[in-house]
This record gives sequence, structure tokens and C-alpha cells, in this order.
Amino acid sequence: MSQLRIHNFAVSLDGFGTGEGQSRETPFGHAGERLHEWLVGTRFFHAMSGEAGGTQGVDNAFAEQHEPGIGAEIMGANKFGPPGWQDDPDWKGWWGPNPPFHSPVFVLTHRPRPSVEMEGGTTFHFVDATPAEVLAQAQAAAGDGDVRLGGGATVIREFLAAGLVDYMHLAVVPIVLGRGVRVWDGQEALEDRFDIEAVSAPDGVTHLTFTRKNGSGR
Repeated sequence: MSQLRIHNFAVSLDGFGTGEGQSRETPFGHAGERLHEWLVGTRFFHAMSGEAGGTQGVDNAFAEQHEPGIGAEIMGANKFGPPGWQDDPDWKGWWGPNPPFHSPVFVLTHRPRPSVEMEGGTTFHFVDATPAEVLAQAQAAAGDGDVRLGGGATVIREFLAAGLVDYMHLAVVPIVLGRGVRVWDGQEALEDRFDIEAVSAPDGVTHLTFTRKNGSGR
């Protein structure tokens, strides 16, 4: 069975995966781009953007694990668009005509709409389903590949609570947001189900990896 993986999801020191006040102009609310500055500077991100350069080292090593072996993605409604995007029939995500996913993407929303095929192999499917149900759909679409859970924080909490996550990489960024959407709410004793490792980068980012323990599988 394919795995459900989380990669490169950034959180603040106080556990927020996004800031407060998301809009079209501010996808991460008052956090701005501060959660992702570590990623933007890497060679991986530069290559994804079609640019040369970028840093190597610890941050890049983790960033590069984002793509290999992925056959489909699941994301929440707030990752796909700002509040109210469901009322805009022309909204097709933040990423332009050629999104970076290049695979089927399942968007969880209480207001499904017809699928949208984009350039580069990305097709957005809009589903109203439980975590287990949408994971089954994504696994079928992924073929021999794994499924990436892209976030946001609310969706990650829901899939963790359902016991569906096999691997999770969180980049803990040395900023304090104070408000927004937290990852850890309701995740008491998560350490009982995962082997956890930490690697620190020179820029102050701590990369936490959570690997499901044997015997705690779904």
C-alpha cells in the first residue's frame, strides 16, 4: 500500500502553520513569507522555479525529498484558495496555469465542483469526503506512487487524528507568530505513534521527521 507523506511543512516556534487573516494578497495571513524563507533559498526551490543557484546543505537535503515517489496530492480548501474562492468559478488556485504538482490533486471542500485540468499534468479534483475516503481516492490515482498531504494545518491535524499519516517532515522556523492555525492542537501523545528525529540547520531551522512506528499502522 502506498504511504501518505508530508514534506516541507513549516511551522513557527509556537506551532502555527499559517498566520491569521488569509486573503488573496496574503496567502499565509500576517505570517507573510517568513515561514518559507528557508525553502525559497534552496537549490531545490530555485530549480522548481526554473532558476539556477540556491543553497545546498541541510535545508536543501530535506526540501528535495518533496518530489520523489509522489503520485498524487491531497490539500485542504484553504491551501487551494482564500476564503470565498468557492464563489468564484474562475478561481483555479494560486499557482497559475502550470501548477507545480504535475499529478492528480484532491482538494477537500464542502462545496465540490467539476474537476479542472491544468497544464503540466495537474488535475484538481474537488471532493467532500472523510480523510480515509479521500486517501483511498488519491491512492487509486497515484498508482504505484505515494500520496503527499500538502496541508494546511487543519487538514494535517485531521489526518493525524485519523491515524493515516505514515511520514511527516516539519520545518520549525525560528519565529513566533502568536496567532493563526496551529498544528499541534488535539495531538496529545503523538510521540507514542511515531519515531521522531531532529536535525538543525545553520539558519536556525529545526527539521523534525515523524516516521510511523511498527505496530501503529493503519
